[in-house]
Amino acid sequence: MFKNFYKYISNDIGIDLGTSNTLVYLKGHGIVINEPSVVAVNIKTNQVLAVGAKAKEMLGRTPGHIKAVRPLVDGVISDFEVTEEMLTYLINKADKLSKKLGRPRVVVGVPSGSTNVETRAVYDAARSAGARDVYLVEEPMAAAIGVRLPIKEAVGSMIIDIGGGTTDIAVISLSGIVKSKNIKIAGDKLNNDIITYMRDEFKILIGETTAEMVKINIGSVLPGEYMETEVRGRDLLTGLPREVIVTDSDVREAILSSVRELIEGVKDVLETTPPEILSDIMHRGIVLTGGGALLSGLDKLLQNVLKIPVYVVDDPLTAVARGAGIILDDILFYQEILIGNQDELPPK
Repeated sequence: MFKNFYKYISNDIGIDLGTSNTLVYLKGHGIVINEPSVVAVNIKTNQVLAVGAKAKEMLGRTPGHIKAVRPLVDGVISDFEVTEEMLTYLINKADKLSKKLGRPRVVVGVPSGSTNVETRAVYDAARSAGARDVYLVEEPMAAAIGVRLPIKEAVGSMIIDIGGGTTDIAVISLSGIVKSKNIKIAGDKLNNDIITYMRDEFKILIGETTAEMVKINIGSVLPGEYMETEVRGRDLLTGLPREVIVTDSDVREAILSSVRELIEGVKDVLETTPPEILSDIMHRGIVLTGGGALLSGLDKLLQNVLKIPVYVVDDPLTAVARGAGIILDDILFYQEILIGNQDELPPK
């Protein structure tokens, strides 16, 4: 009775808890929040000063007593208290949009292959942040639901979800993950590759934000139209500020080894996939989601190497959050894909 009553006084919220960005889906409103997963904390008072975009602006620009931190590293909670503060802020912000009184019901995406300890940390953080019921779903499964793949049918689908901290490669059939691999080659690793390349080749030190800007503006994995951008940083020889021109071929060289590792990870999953499902994948193709799917030429490179059609979905950044929203529409229909540590499901 109480569960039915709560439907009318509380919200349903889907959260894509990402290493780089956290997206929040509010039932009836769509995706209402897309904020960087960054929190600024005053170390002296232990007070949270900013969350999301405002906190990201502080990265690399803070005085000694203020720390801008990413509470998630490689898709895993590294700072529980800060993650809880971030989730509280996001849930409250979403709640205010519909002005309902009850505590919300929440679906959270977690990386595939997460350990019980890691999923429990996400569950506890969401409960502590004010959620009434918490349900967990693996991110590639949520992304597959978000892009409307036939996950419940006896047909194989393959999805590659390239996020900020991790890349999830999964083969899905009959509401389950047949084969999967979680690798640490993703957006943050590519940023670090660019930082290292700039240090070694140009003898200039740049920050994460600058590296990400370079990757977004001129990043590509296949030669194409000539692109260049100005990059400012600290000269390692003189210690003074310096500006250099970086081209698309420099970025390709910087991220080459990581892209190769990503391709090897996809090959590993395909090599252990049952032949019947493999024939389905050859016919239906591979789907790319997540922010990394926007890297220019990645779909073509994968297609050339694997000899399988590869597609980038519309709006790949929001696929997991949209999937969490679809699950919220009918939790009983999707209950078999939810993973451990979830709250009791409502009666049929």
